[in-house]
Amino acid sequence: MEQDLRSAEFGPPGPLRDQLVRLILDGQKTVTSSLVSDYEIEGEALPEPGELDLLLDSNDRGVAVLETVAITVVPLGDIPWSHVVAEGEGHTSLDEWRRDHEGFWAAHSPIGRLDDSTPVVMQEFRVVKRLVAD
Repeated sequence: MEQDLRSAEFGPPGPLRDQLVRLILDGQKTVTSSLVSDYEIEGEALPEPGELDLLLDSNDRGVAVLETVAITVVPLGDIPWSHVVAEGEGHTSLDEWRRDHEGFWAAHSPIGRLDDSTPVVMQEFRVVKRLVAD
């Protein structure tokens, strides 16, 4: 079953991905944010509720199966605090979250300049199967 799943990669391999995977496996991170434009550039459809993805660690090893619970597309300027908290990354303000995410997207996405109207995918997910022991 795991071989047929689309991969879920949270950041490039390395310390950031390791941290995010750990937060997901620990249940602290239950949502993520991505740019609609990245899906468009890759020619991929947005995730849909009920869809299953294989969570990859920094060694591209499947460590869990995630189920998409909900998808909401909102302008960057409308990201709610509740989403920031559910990301579980320790941001203490919306401004801090936005600076971190804009910096990441600027480094890893070809979209260019972001503004309040940039469409962002808010994805809620849950771990349905762990593939590795603690």
